[in-house]
Amino acid sequence: MNLKVIAFDADDTLFINEPYFEETEKAFCGLMEDYMSHQSIAQEVFSIQIKNLPVYGYGIKAYILSLIETAISISGGTVSSRHITKILDLGKELLAKPIELIDGVEDTLKQLQGNYKLVVATKGDLKDQHRKLHDSGLGHYFHHIEVMSNKEAIDYTKLLNRLDIVPNDFMMVGNSLKSDVLPVLEIGGYACHVPFHTTWAHERIDHDVVHQRFTALNDIRQIINVVG
Repeated sequence: MNLKVIAFDADDTLFINEPYFEETEKAFCGLMEDYMSHQSIAQEVFSIQIKNLPVYGYGIKAYILSLIETAISISGGTVSSRHITKILDLGKELLAKPIELIDGVEDTLKQLQGNYKLVVATKGDLKDQHRKLHDSGLGHYFHHIEVMSNKEAIDYTKLLNRLDIVPNDFMMVGNSLKSDVLPVLEIGGYACHVPFHTTWAHERIDHDVVHQRFTALNDIRQIINVVG
């Protein structure tokens, strides 16, 4: 490898994210349990989220809008303003969650800084992702922050064009095989998968990845040996 740029996903790669969404969804299901079972509510939430992705994109604000739509849907339009207020409060609580770094992240960035140009390439709400990165204390390690509307091959190609590099110069590190690995391999870059203990259903794939430019890691610190 002759890497120039190493990009990192943010949520559940640099800092914890998905468990907070799971806590919020559990609270929402409890709030709406008079209408249907928790499992059925969770399925409706997921269905509405996926339907709304082309409209709202990713992130907390989009998620809360989908929760409100779910509440209206499962209640047949009878959900009370008190319930809507509580859903909005859940969103504000989610936005205020503390930033908890994943073990080994900062040590890894310290070792890579200076040898490679480090960037963040993540999905989500622009303002919220910049806030989280600022609050994490990691911002100074990164040359560039890219909040992407999606993570498909075309999106990574645009990112590489902005960075003025070719795929052979680029490695992506993230917890999602679907978003952080497959599209990067498709355009000819390198990709490392660092699993997180829980993954949003939309980011899961049902097959293994085997590719000469792909490396599966158990811990983000192992990337030092990969690029070594």
